[in-house]
Amino acid sequence: MEYTRFEKARIIGARALQISMGAPSTLTKIPKDVIDPVETAMLEFEEDAIPITVSREQ
Repeated sequence: MEYTRFEKARIIGARALQISMGAPSTLTKIPKDVIDPVETAMLEFEEDAIPITVSREQ
């Protein structure tokens, strides 16, 4: 599914907030140098492993 830049920003921001509040990451291997929740959320988004969906009206 293609996301608009606004949807992508909202998804990554919401997931970064979840991670910063203690939610576990869905990635099996996170590089040791990545400690920022936004970077972790962006990695999850790139790997299509983010547990957030977008519903659009048709």
